[in-house]
Amino acid sequence: FFLATLEKRAQPINHQIKFANMFNDSDSDVTSSVLVMEPMANAFIILSVVAGLIFAAYQAYLVSLVKVRDRQPSDSSNGSTEEYLLAEDAEEAADIIRKTAEIQDAISEGANSFLSTEYLWICVFMVPFGGVVFLLLASPDGFVKEWSTYDMKAASFPDSLWDGGVKSPKLYNGIFAAIAFFAGAITSLLAGYLGMMIATYANARTALEAQKGIAPAFVVAFRSGAVMGFLLTSLGLVVLFVIISVFRVYFDGDWRSMFEVIAGYGLGGSSIALFGRVGGGIYTKAADVGADLVGKVEQGIPEDDPRNPAVIADNVGDNVGDIAGMGADLFGSFAESTCAALVLSSVTSFGKEQMIVPMLYPLLLSAGMLVSCMLTTVIATNVKPARKVSEIEPCLKAQLIISCLIMAVVSFIITMTCLPEDCIGLKIVNGEAASVKNWAIWICVACGLFTGLAIGLVTEYYTSNAYRPVQEVAEASRTGAATLIIFGLALGYQSNIVPMFGLGLTIFVSHQIASFYGVAVAALGMLGTLATCLAIDAYGPISDNAGGIAEMAGMGDDVRERTDALDAAGNTTAAIGKGFAIGSACLVSLALFGSFVTAASLTQADTTLLNNRVYLGLIVGAMLPYWFSALTMKSVGTAALAMVEEVRRQFREVEGILEGTTKPDYKRCVQISTNASLHEMIAPGALVMLAPIITGTLFGTKTLAGLLAGSLVSGVQIAISASNTGGAWDNAKKYIEAGRTTEAQALGGKGSDAHTAAVIGDTVGDPLKDTSGPALNILIKLMAVESLVFASFFKEKTPDGLIFKMFSDDSA
Repeated sequence: FFLATLEKRAQPINHQIKFANMFNDSDSDVTSSVLVMEPMANAFIILSVVAGLIFAAYQAYLVSLVKVRDRQPSDSSNGSTEEYLLAEDAEEAADIIRKTAEIQDAISEGANSFLSTEYLWICVFMVPFGGVVFLLLASPDGFVKEWSTYDMKAASFPDSLWDGGVKSPKLYNGIFAAIAFFAGAITSLLAGYLGMMIATYANARTALEAQKGIAPAFVVAFRSGAVMGFLLTSLGLVVLFVIISVFRVYFDGDWRSMFEVIAGYGLGGSSIALFGRVGGGIYTKAADVGADLVGKVEQGIPEDDPRNPAVIADNVGDNVGDIAGMGADLFGSFAESTCAALVLSSVTSFGKEQMIVPMLYPLLLSAGMLVSCMLTTVIATNVKPARKVSEIEPCLKAQLIISCLIMAVVSFIITMTCLPEDCIGLKIVNGEAASVKNWAIWICVACGLFTGLAIGLVTEYYTSNAYRPVQEVAEASRTGAATLIIFGLALGYQSNIVPMFGLGLTIFVSHQIASFYGVAVAALGMLGTLATCLAIDAYGPISDNAGGIAEMAGMGDDVRERTDALDAAGNTTAAIGKGFAIGSACLVSLALFGSFVTAASLTQADTTLLNNRVYLGLIVGAMLPYWFSALTMKSVGTAALAMVEEVRRQFREVEGILEGTTKPDYKRCVQISTNASLHEMIAPGALVMLAPIITGTLFGTKTLAGLLAGSLVSGVQIAISASNTGGAWDNAKKYIEAGRTTEAQALGGKGSDAHTAAVIGDTVGDPLKDTSGPALNILIKLMAVESLVFASFFKEKTPDGLIFKMFSDDSA
């Protein structure tokens, strides 16, 4: 880095940017309307990050006050030791605490073992792929080290934007892109690992607190989710801020290249998220399917029964898939949406005049998000926590609504103080740079923010058993699994309608206001409640684990009922979190598409559907989500087959398991899930990582643009329907099990034919909602950001593709 900087300083090139009459004299003082100066903006970002980390640490400290090993029997009472001892003697209570600690250790050990092995495999991929990033970006001009000037226009932008601009050498672009890639990958790994650590730390504490009642267990689970939410968002923001600050030293006069290089940060984050989501999803669903089919359906034992050999693997899977994988996924969304906005704004007046505060606008929005979500979290944990079953879902829903309202105000203040009154170059009209008012940019943010809320509320309606759609699915179980599955599939397809209208309207309004930059900040708006979304998303798996621990430790039916209520709400919040992730992935991918088109110098004519090369890519791109889903579904099935056979073998060959006199071999099932998931994640990962490189190299940038558009359109809708279908089947099962209404009781409860049909539906839905569906949003984001990072290589080396070049004609 220092050698590159010294060589750059020695270059005899004037680093002053010339605008070539793009702006008239009245625009020369455009920065005067920016009320916030750079030191103030930097201080706000740093202080927000510090506050977020302190807040996460404080929440973790409060969770740690709930003891496990040093717990006394009276600690689990609801305030009266005498009443507690009447219900259960001290010796039995101590035995429950001991079992709880042992189970927690087993789950933690299994999760650590899987993540350690998975991360080792990922590092084996990460290092050579970082080399590929360097080679493809550094090689187009023969690894020269001299600075030059831009001599070509950017697509959809006036020629004058590039006149006189200095251009950094490709060699150092490759070096810095590889550095950004590794930084994003390491941050993503760290985010997933920290999330898993807090989840395995909190699961037993949530179960023990459930002995006291709903409120204590809810607070522990939600606080633990908040720890993950604020740690992840704070880390992601501070690392990106440091990268920008350091890279500015070298890229002093070429911010366009700097922010294209920084897109490697998003590529690194999403690459890890892909393997984390797919590998973790295969792990958790292989164990879940094996445990449910053999344990509940064939043997008739309860869910999370300690006699089930796959029960520990099932609980481990909740942490490595739903926590670590989800954390890496949403980190990737944050990194990519921020990078897309940075790349697009670097070719406007912000980048050309080197207006650092407007350039940092995406990071300032994320800093504001931390402040908004901190205020919201305090309401759920200190002001008005859920105190009874009926309050759980409304409390979690209130978190989303309140955080959206606060963020709307905070983002408006940030927009009006950190952007100039007239933002020039964000939109091109008739070939000339147009001016966009700063308040109009806030409208884009607000559109994304409230569309995300709408998607969350619609997802809740279609996946919560408090509403009619899931109840209809449950009632369909009267006639067997077939009708239940039919109703569930219909529900998933129908749940696409409102989100698609909402996303379409947001895209139209945002693009109309500020072109693809408007879409990028709309994506940031949708992620404007990210810390809160992560908290309520992580709350679900923690509650699920708590229920499993309560069952295995023998805490009693009343405790299990409380944890089941928490878990049922958690299934809905998990579906809401996936809805946010998928919706934001749509906007992020479209913004990255716009960044790719700009970086690859494609014109509107180049990307029209009337171009046969674009249409070829569009058709193939629309097929890729189906191919990817087939690979991940089959991977879960293959891994589940091995798990089912092992569980059957233990029940058949090991005497005393069903009688409870012999302990199953839990570690064998954990090992099967680990090996199967790591092996099976390779093919889906390779498909996503290689598709843009092969398409861009062999078929050129126009076909690659079509590929990205096709995968976006089909991938988003498959992901939403898959996630909501699986979530609905899961909560239909819980609706029958809980039997809280007359209609639910009429279905027969646990052990009935209707319940058996619901278990089958839940099993079919597991890979849909926890593997294929969530991973699809990574597919569309990752292909887009990978195309953006390699755009300069494709533009300079294979703009028409090697195959088309062999058969080129004038009509192409």
